[in-house]
Amino acid sequence: MYLNRFIRILPLIVILSGCETTPEQPSSQPAIKAEPATIVSKQSEPIEKIAPLNAKELDDVWQRIRAQLTFANSSHPDVQKRIAWYLSHPNYMDEISRRAEPYLYYIVTEVEKRDLPIELALMPLIESDFDASAYSHKHASGLWQLTPSIAKYFKVKISPWYDGRQDVIDSTRAALDFMEYLYKRFDGDWYHAIAAYNLGEGRVLRAISNNKKQGKPTDFFSLKLPKQTSQYVPKLLAAAQLLKNQKMAFPAIANKDAIAKVAISGSVILDNKAQWQQLESLNYGVIRFPAIIDAPHIVVPASEKVQFETMIANQKSNDYNQWQHYTVKRGDSLSVIAKRYKVSVSQLKAFNNLKSSTIRIGQKLVLPQLADTQIEHKVKSGESLWKIANHYKVSITKLKQWNSLSGDRLKVGEKLTVFLSAS
Repeated sequence: MYLNRFIRILPLIVILSGCETTPEQPSSQPAIKAEPATIVSKQSEPIEKIAPLNAKELDDVWQRIRAQLTFANSSHPDVQKRIAWYLSHPNYMDEISRRAEPYLYYIVTEVEKRDLPIELALMPLIESDFDASAYSHKHASGLWQLTPSIAKYFKVKISPWYDGRQDVIDSTRAALDFMEYLYKRFDGDWYHAIAAYNLGEGRVLRAISNNKKQGKPTDFFSLKLPKQTSQYVPKLLAAAQLLKNQKMAFPAIANKDAIAKVAISGSVILDNKAQWQQLESLNYGVIRFPAIIDAPHIVVPASEKVQFETMIANQKSNDYNQWQHYTVKRGDSLSVIAKRYKVSVSQLKAFNNLKSSTIRIGQKLVLPQLADTQIEHKVKSGESLWKIANHYKVSITKLKQWNSLSGDRLKVGEKLTVFLSAS
């Protein structure tokens, strides 16, 4: 039994997974009992004997994973096809390791804490290629490609200022909560649970039910599923199998903390350009760097945790020169100002260290928007997100975040907001 805590059955909500977002309610019927996960073909290739490893003593986090792999090798054609793909792209794992380096130790540790199969730590490889800023046209986002509905149910904050799906701490917690739920829902069959993470539990349950009615086996490889999902589990198994049998190089990642969490209370402005540029790539969830608003924490290099905690604790005032200022006029209220500038009252209060909602005529307020750098761009014929991002020297990811875009398609005449750094 992999679970070390009880996961209660979710109420009737929309349960969607990382890459498939067709609305689908969980079945109100009792969960269909899945067949034992005897997934491996009888013709499986002999598994090389692997010397016992102590995960805690290893220098490489990939080898720490390898020491704990438990899913059986498979010679199923889909798995073998994916193995061949990996082997024909020898540089693929170089890029994966580069992207995974800040996150993998943390993810592995969280999986171990819950006594879950270590194979789940490889899911971001399949979901997003370990790209924390990844967006899909199906509304999924982040390392774990969480959809808005899943994020909301598992209490991941999404606001105009913060998207926890792109934060490794919040997204990993939610993804593992979801996997624990699916494991219970599918009566202990991890392959079914992993498929449901990708497709949605209802559709996997129906596929199992259809096979039962037809007298067919109900293991994962016997189910009729969309192509994307039918290839999803094989991709994971193939990567695990290559790592287990050491058939492909996984460039080493130090088996130690790479990142640390620093709690944030209220709002923080990182007015030191070198500081916020260093942290931006670890905090894709903070949408409008260097203004840190709505974020429960920031992620920092583990070696600099104390430095950043001290900086934030001692932050008595900020350099507000680069931010927009507003003078309160007759008839103004915080709600009126907040609505006008598309921020919330709580954000406005936090940014100005206001203890109450009372303001007075002539009072100076600082708006959490960079001065003279908020641009409205009207989409012209022939323009794309790539062209616009390239023109303003910003990332496509940020353009999508600033404008709540889930896809890549634009309409002529559509207005996009662009935020540029003054420095």
